Amino acid sequence: MQKRQQYLLLLVPIFLVFFSCSPPKHDYPVKGAAEFVMDSHKIRQGKFAILQMEGARIDCLDPSVFNEYTDLIDENDILEIRIYHPMRADLVEAVGSIGKTVGYRVVQGYVYLPQLSPVHVEGLTLLQAKEALQAAYDKQISEVEVFIDYRERLTRTVDLIGPVAVRSMPVDGRIRLFEVLSRAGVSPSANLFMSYVLRCGKILRVDMAQLIKEGDMCQNIVMRPHDKIYIAEPSDSKVMIMGEVGHPRAIYLPKGSISLREALVEAGGIPFTGDKSCIQVIRGGIICPKVYLLNWNHIITLPNHSLLLMPGDTVYISESPITQWNRFIDQLLPSFTGAGAFYATQGLIV
Repeated sequence: MQKRQQYLLLLVPIFLVFFSCSPPKHDYPVKGAAEFVMDSHKIRQGKFAILQMEGARIDCLDPSVFNEYTDLIDENDILEIRIYHPMRADLVEAVGSIGKTVGYRVVQGYVYLPQLSPVHVEGLTLLQAKEALQAAYDKQISEVEVFIDYRERLTRTVDLIGPVAVRSMPVDGRIRLFEVLSRAGVSPSANLFMSYVLRCGKILRVDMAQLIKEGDMCQNIVMRPHDKIYIAEPSDSKVMIMGEVGHPRAIYLPKGSISLREALVEAGGIPFTGDKSCIQVIRGGIICPKVYLLNWNHIITLPNHSLLLMPGDTVYISESPITQWNRFIDQLLPSFTGAGAFYATQGLIV
């Protein structure tokens, strides 16, 4: 038994040499806290800065996406039309009741009203359609006043996909992205960082998180018919916290970033088995990742905004040397026990 203990003691210095924390043995660039803080400043700039750090090409928004446009009546639009006449209550009621209940659908470019010839309205503005209806009534009966508005639009709409309460919304040439999102009932947990607008098959690089959370009106584009707004799920961007933490897990990033301190708290902190001098943040693809080597002093002294993680990051907390030693011994003891039993049967252990 004494000889076994002597063998174990001889292994201690060897173990400490090979298992103490050191930068990973590979050709990947290993950076310190200073560069991690500088990159955190870039992350604070928002979605586009993060995408550039990931190597994505960022195209500036065309200024025309902010321009309002003239809205026109389209085929299958349903109009609400009402009239007023001081003497013809019957006609007022007939026209108004249809407008309130089902509306007047544009069929092959025309609308059909009681006691009136078909009136062509497709391709007209509401004001122009009102004038056309007014002129048609003036030919048959004087003193009629026409009122017109949209009741429902089936084609000139934007579609919303993802965690939203409203799936479709009409556009009128003036409505903007902020108003659409505010009406859509977007889930509070939605991942606005990964959300985007698709127009004519092309992604518009709009930072919805900056628009909604920060009120950045530089992202507030005018919506057009057939636009599609994709609202991402919370799980669409995340960081991984691995190694010696209370609860290794994936942490979702609906805002596009999280401080390293907050991430460690969500993962249950670093227990006594973890090496607080060896906190590694691995960023980038597996082919050429960038590794930052931090320690506990950085975590407790630097502000949150200087310790930012971005989607795809992996945080790895190494084992402390004594933890590695204990686990190493736990693995060796069964072997020593078996060997001791063998030698005992041969009468070789005193």
